[in-house]
Amino acid sequence: MGKLLKTALKWLFRIVIGFIVFSVVLTAAYTYIDPPFTPLMFIRVVEGWFDAKSTGITKEWRDYEEISPNIFKAVMSGEDARFMSHEGFDWKAIERAQKLNKTRKRPLGASTISMQTSKNTFLWHGRNYVRKGLEAYYTVLIEALWGKKRILEVYVNVIEWGDGIYGVEAAAQTYFHKSAAQLSQREAALLAAVIPNPRRWNPAKPTSYILKRASFIQGRMNSLRPPKE
Repeated sequence: MGKLLKTALKWLFRIVIGFIVFSVVLTAAYTYIDPPFTPLMFIRVVEGWFDAKSTGITKEWRDYEEISPNIFKAVMSGEDARFMSHEGFDWKAIERAQKLNKTRKRPLGASTISMQTSKNTFLWHGRNYVRKGLEAYYTVLIEALWGKKRILEVYVNVIEWGDGIYGVEAAAQTYFHKSAAQLSQREAALLAAVIPNPRRWNPAKPTSYILKRASFIQGRMNSLRPPKE
């Protein structure tokens, strides 16, 4: 039994070290290489095999300088107003969520843009502890290796903005028939407003709730400053 345990521990150690090396190398590579695909895209493709209404995937990468600053201000306003000041985790928001969730039926989240980027780039969607632990690990990595500007750039290029719609360029073309560089404050606010549930809400056909949320986001935008181009 002792020999089997030693062998198992040896293999476990090798697997952990291998994962760490692979994850660091991949994250470092993504500092310069644009992620071509994400786990969620793969999952959606597989789901599409069983859905006759599936339209496939629409995505087109845009560099930071090719995207309207309005979208960066909007996603920060809607998802993470303290993005520029924290190091990946908004501890104030986490503490507030823990207190409020004791009495809320629907849990309040405290996920930062950095956390969402790590999840959308490297992982799958889910609420189990393994996934959350990996999300925290990758959040530390991208904060250390990428910096704020690259995190924002990757975030708006990989997140889901509707069925088969990934990234701000595809979203801008689909919903507003213009490029990401031309998005107005209101259009950017509407896009940011649907991020929590992009397969349910349509920024081009906003519900009353989305209109209110977009107005709140737009009101915040001028007070926030994304990284300089």
